[in-house]
Amino acid sequence: MSDFCFLTATELTRMIRNKDVSCREVMQAHLDQIARVNPRVNAIVTLLPERGLDGADAADAALARGEELGPLFGLPIAHKDLVPTKGIRTTWGSPIYRDHVPTEDGLIITRLRDAGAITIGKTNTPEFGAGSQTFNPVFDATLNPYNAAKTCGGSSGGAAVSLACGMLPIADGSDTGGSLRNPANFCNVVGFRPSPGRVPVWPADVTWSPTSVQGPMARTVEDVALMLSAMAGPDIRSPISITQSGDQFRQPLGRDFKGVKIAWSRDFGELPVHPQVTKTIDAQRSTFADIGCIIEDAQPDFRDADDIFKAWRAWQFEIKYTPLIEKHRDQIKDTIIWNTEQGQKLTGPQLGQAEVKRTRLYHRVCRFLEEYEYLIVPVNQVPPFDVDTPYIKEINGTQMETYIDWMKSCYYITATGLPAISVPCGFTDDGLPVGVQIVGRHQSEFSVLQLAYAFQEATQFWKQRPDLASSN
Repeated sequence: MSDFCFLTATELTRMIRNKDVSCREVMQAHLDQIARVNPRVNAIVTLLPERGLDGADAADAALARGEELGPLFGLPIAHKDLVPTKGIRTTWGSPIYRDHVPTEDGLIITRLRDAGAITIGKTNTPEFGAGSQTFNPVFDATLNPYNAAKTCGGSSGGAAVSLACGMLPIADGSDTGGSLRNPANFCNVVGFRPSPGRVPVWPADVTWSPTSVQGPMARTVEDVALMLSAMAGPDIRSPISITQSGDQFRQPLGRDFKGVKIAWSRDFGELPVHPQVTKTIDAQRSTFADIGCIIEDAQPDFRDADDIFKAWRAWQFEIKYTPLIEKHRDQIKDTIIWNTEQGQKLTGPQLGQAEVKRTRLYHRVCRFLEEYEYLIVPVNQVPPFDVDTPYIKEINGTQMETYIDWMKSCYYITATGLPAISVPCGFTDDGLPVGVQIVGRHQSEFSVLQLAYAFQEATQFWKQRPDLASSN
C-alpha cells in the first residue's frame, strides 16, 4: 500500500468522493506506512491511530449520509508540534512542556478540521521552532529520508519528512526565517510561505507582526493550493488578516507564461552559496525559458534586510521567552537564550529604525517587481548537512556570525513580507534534494502558485521518492 500513500491529496479526495476508496482504507494505509517508516526517520512524534480510525469511520458515515464535504475531506494530517491541539500533547520540543496538553485548538487546526482533514498526531520541530535543524531534547532528531545521516531542515522538519515518506498527504507548518521553505527544500516537497495575514495566526503573542506566518506543505503545488484554500481567509482575532476568501486557490493553476519577465539571482548579489546548490538550480534555468519566461540576471537591493530581520526576531524572542528563561534557564537551549538576550538589549530607537529600514526595503523590492513579475533565488545557501551539526558556521570560506546567518537566503525574503514558495528543483551529485525559491509580488499567492505549478509540471522532480520510504 506504500504506492497508495504517494497519491496526491487532490487525487485522494477525488477517489474518496467517488467512493473508489473509503476514508478508513486511506487512513489505515497511512498508519501502516507510519508504522513501517517513522521509526527510521522520527518525523511524527505523537501518534493517535485510534483517533484517526474513529475519525475516518465518522467521515465514511457522513459521506454515506450525503453530507456536504470540505476540500480536505478524509485526508490524514499531523500538526506541527508548535501549534496547540486541544486534548493532544503539544510540547514545542521543550522539556518544560513535555507533558503539556492544551485546552483549545489553534485557528489553523480548526480550519483544517472543518475542511475535513482528520488529525492523527503531531510532527517534530526544533525546540520552540528555533533554528532550521529539527532536533530537540524531548524527541531527538528527525532524519532526512534521502540520507539519514543528514538533516531534514526545520523548523517544520517533521512535516516535510512525513510528506516525503508518504506518511501524510498534507501537513501544516510555520515560517519565520524559512521554516516552511527550508525543510521542503531539503526533502523534495513543496513548502509555501504566504503573505502575512493570508493565513490568520491565533493564538499569537504579537498579533500585528508580519514576521511569523503559518502555511501549507505537500508533495505537489496543486495540493499546497488545495490546503491553502482551507487555511486562508479573514479572522477578527488577527488584525492583519487578509479579507479575501481562500476559495480562489481551488481554481485551475494553468497559465501561459510567454513573455513573463523573471529576475534570476544566484546569490542575492552578495551571499555565499554552496557550488552544488548553484549548479543544481542553474541546470533548471532553461526550464523557465522553455515555459516562455524572459530571464534576466538581476536582484533588488536587499540592503539592511539582515539588520531588519534580526532586530524583529530578537524582539519577538524577548517577548515570548524572557519569562521562561527566568524560571527554566537550565532547560532551554543556548541559542534561544542568546537570541532572547539580544532582544533585551534592543532600545526603542533601534526598533524604530528597523521599522523605517523595513519600509524602505519593501518599497525598493516592490519597485523592482514592477519590472519583473517574479524573483528566482536559492531557498538555502547549502545542501542538507550532517544531522549532528546544529547549524552551519561557514559557507565557501565565509564565517557565519550567528546560528541563523546561513538562512539569509530565506529570511531576506521574510523581511520583505512577500509570498515565496520552495519547489523541488533537482538533486546534488550526492543525491540530496535542492529546491528553488519563487518570490512573487505583494499578496500575489495565486500567481506564485501558477509559476510553481508550471515548473513542477515541466520537471516532475516531485515524483522521485526516497528509497527508504519505498523499501521494507
